[in-house]
This record gives sequence, structure tokens and C-alpha cells, in this order.
Amino acid sequence: MEPMLWSFVLVVGLLTITPGLDTALILRTAAVGHVRRAWGTAAGIQLGTLTWGVLTSAGVTALLTASRLAYDVLRWAGAAYLLWMGLRMIWAARRGHGLDTTGPAAGGGLLSGVRQGALTNLLNPKVGVFYVALLPQFIPESAPHFAWGVLLAGIHIALGTVWSALLIAFAARIRVLLRAPSATRVLDRITGTVIAAFGLRLALTD
Repeated sequence: MEPMLWSFVLVVGLLTITPGLDTALILRTAAVGHVRRAWGTAAGIQLGTLTWGVLTSAGVTALLTASRLAYDVLRWAGAAYLLWMGLRMIWAARRGHGLDTTGPAAGGGLLSGVRQGALTNLLNPKVGVFYVALLPQFIPESAPHFAWGVLLAGIHIALGTVWSALLIAFAARIRVLLRAPSATRVLDRITGTVIAAFGLRLALTD
């Protein structure tokens, strides 16, 4: 069983460090000084991963591959959320100020980050379909399916948490370069464009 576990660690490890939406969200949030919200975002993403892992292990997410309607409803909801979030960030930068970067509740708190991270993850049906395709390949035939599925999801969460910690630590090092409002606006334009692009891709991908 050990070689199978190590193979899973390699696959999801490479997936975790591949630049994508999660990396962009965590980096941007931490880089502008909202460390608590960045940790909340990371926690929300991992909460979504756990949810997908549990649902996949229980066989629920197989509906996404069996039902075109269920997949499309979730896909359009996710695309709308990402487009709204990305365009809102770009618009705020164009108006001359960063999004949620001032005031005592600047960037929200831990819970708002959790909400953002969880919604971003759970509204992406590709994550569910990916788990449906991936998890069964690493579950031994004689092993309890549900327990092993949750165990593999836990490994994915552990790797994601370590990677998030590294991203937040890196963002703390470059934060001094982003103190200028102009630098924050540039970062928001870039991040907003990336997020909106993910939303557009999700909407257009069949």
C-alpha cells in the first residue's frame, strides 16, 4: 500500500504547487497585509477539498459525471462567482483604490476568508470530477473505500496547508514592495484578471 500512497502524494503534490486560482487568491490577500484573511482563504479551500473528498468517497460526486444538468448548474454558478470577484477587483483598481485594503475591517477577517476560499473551491465542478477520476485509482481493492478516500483527501489537505503557509510567508517578505497604493492596484489588476479568466474558462469549457 505504501507505494500507492507515495504515488498519490506525488500526484497531488504537483497539483498543489501548480500555479492557479488558489495560489493567486492566497498570495494577493497576504501580499496586501491581510494575513488572517489569507489563512482563512487557505482554510476555506481545504474545507472545500475535504468536502469533495468526503462526497466522492460516499459516491455523491459521481452525479457530476452522470448528470449533465447538475454539472452545468454548478459550473455556471462557479463561473459567475469568479467573474464577479475578478471584475470587482479590476474595477476597484481602476477607480484608484485597492479592494478591501483600508479601514479597521480591511480585507475582512478570518471567516470572510474561509467563505471566499470555500465558495471558490466548492463552486468548481472540475474539482469534483477530478476527485471522481483520481481517488479510486489509489484505493486498494480490499480497503474500505470511504475511509481510504477520506484519508487521501486528508493527505491532499495537509500538502495544501503546507503550500499555503509557504505562500503566506513569501508574501510577507515582499509586502514591503507593495506598500505603495500604485503597486497594490497593479497587483489587484493582475489578480482580478487571473480570477476572471478562470471564471470565463469555466463558463466556456464544455
